[in-house]
Amino acid sequence: MRSSTSPAAQDYLKGIFALEQGTQDGAPRPVSTKAIADKMNVSPASTTNMLKKLGSMGLVRHVPYRGAELTDAGRKVALEVIRHHRLLETYLAEALGVPWDKVHEEAEILEHVLSDELEDRIAARLGDPVVDPHGHPIPTKDLAMPVASRDVLWQVADGGEAQVDRVSDSEAEALRYLARLGIKPGVHVHVIERGPVDGPLFVRVEGSLNEVHAISRELAEAVWVA
Repeated sequence: MRSSTSPAAQDYLKGIFALEQGTQDGAPRPVSTKAIADKMNVSPASTTNMLKKLGSMGLVRHVPYRGAELTDAGRKVALEVIRHHRLLETYLAEALGVPWDKVHEEAEILEHVLSDELEDRIAARLGDPVVDPHGHPIPTKDLAMPVASRDVLWQVADGGEAQVDRVSDSEAEALRYLARLGIKPGVHVHVIERGPVDGPLFVRVEGSLNEVHAISRELAEAVWVA
């Protein structure tokens, strides 16, 4: 099915999947046309047209007064593209040494042209990794999505400590900043305190001696912890 969909259609399916999963319990939810348009950075009219096209292909189902949701076929395509993307990120980082703030952009292009044979070769060469460089779970070969933590760093109480599970890969500048602080998957972060209202969050990172760093609430909500 993926081979019969355009890169634009695949991007929509991947975006809808992310929005469906973006709840505290991780359960799929119908998403509004506006939310999809904002996610894809296009007009609502363009989104409506694409949803109609995806609907005619059996990949999206319209939910009256609630928005749209992926069908089983649409979810399968989305997961296949996500698997390609995260395997490519991992290969670029581990085999080619591409910095973690640059692999996302490259994978966004290559994910649409990766063949199933090359996917298998990459997975085998990497030892079938289960997470990408940012800690995001890689869908399995049979397109099952492993369960990931739903808790973010901002939710850790003052004086608490947590291990970083994954970080958002949507902003390269944010990734560079987190790398400078040493905040990466597997690292423990101690929350000292937070500023009033929306922060910032003052933290101490494992391995950084006693240095204290300030992190905005927006960034602290883009770091998931175990």
